[in-house]
Amino acid sequence: MPAWLERHQIALYVGAILLGLLVSAPSLRVLVTPVLGALLFVTFLSVPLTKIRINPRFLTALALLNGLVVPAVAGLLASPLRDDAVVYSAVLLVLLAPCIDYVITFAGLAGGARAELLAATPLLLLGQLLLLPLLLRFFLGPTDVFSAGPFLEAFLLLIVLPLGAAFLVQRLLVRHRWARRIDAAGTAAMVPLMMATLFVVLAAFAGGVVGHWQRLALPAAVYLAFALLMIAVGLTLGAVLRLPVPLRVAATFSGVTRNSLVVMPFALAMPGTLAPVVVVTQTLVELAVMVVMVALMPLFVCGRGV
Repeated sequence: MPAWLERHQIALYVGAILLGLLVSAPSLRVLVTPVLGALLFVTFLSVPLTKIRINPRFLTALALLNGLVVPAVAGLLASPLRDDAVVYSAVLLVLLAPCIDYVITFAGLAGGARAELLAATPLLLLGQLLLLPLLLRFFLGPTDVFSAGPFLEAFLLLIVLPLGAAFLVQRLLVRHRWARRIDAAGTAAMVPLMMATLFVVLAAFAGGVVGHWQRLALPAAVYLAFALLMIAVGLTLGAVLRLPVPLRVAATFSGVTRNSLVVMPFALAMPGTLAPVVVVTQTLVELAVMVVMVALMPLFVCGRGV
């Protein structure tokens, strides 16, 4: 069954997305944090936390893309939204955080270096945890939009707890059968948990997209422009650094794909109900872009002779 799920995961994700869009269930918002925590646990469990080895040039590409290029592009594209504080803050929140979950799946399907991207996940996570508060402060200045309490709670529940639990299980794999069973169960649960997360988040918040379409049209355009620009920048930077094609594809996906699912609890901590809808809008735009990239990226890369 896990092999079948992995072979058909894109179709299953699309099905979960469509179902989530059809079902408007705000009551499911209480499940967002639990399903995200479970998804991140199995994601971290699949990362070799105890023995990370990454190509230095690939790591350089990820650092330049997510640490320098993305903030510049996000800040520039989001600037027309400054007059709408909540929308502007939510757009920056999601664009400044690199994805650490389904980017691995989509990059692998497009011929990218899945293992290397997987190994870089803890470093991407650490980098965004260190840089995100500084970047938000730089762009937003002193603001009451973000509250420290909910952010700390989300950090502990969605980062510290799943990461610590995954590290502990990995350390005990050799000595304890129960740890190996948890590891096997986590591998089998990856696709179902991703489906559950997509469904829960969209069913809980996507209904608000229609109700706020006038305030979401410009953010949606920003998200699309960001993705297209980062595709071009990622491929160009990969060529400059002379990365092999699989690493170039993986780096490009990392630059394009944002951490919309993981920052959702942070958006929930913002006042009102609009911020989570802004984040969900990014998810919808990004998933459409990812599907197209999976289909076209190998053709585009090969067509350029790189």
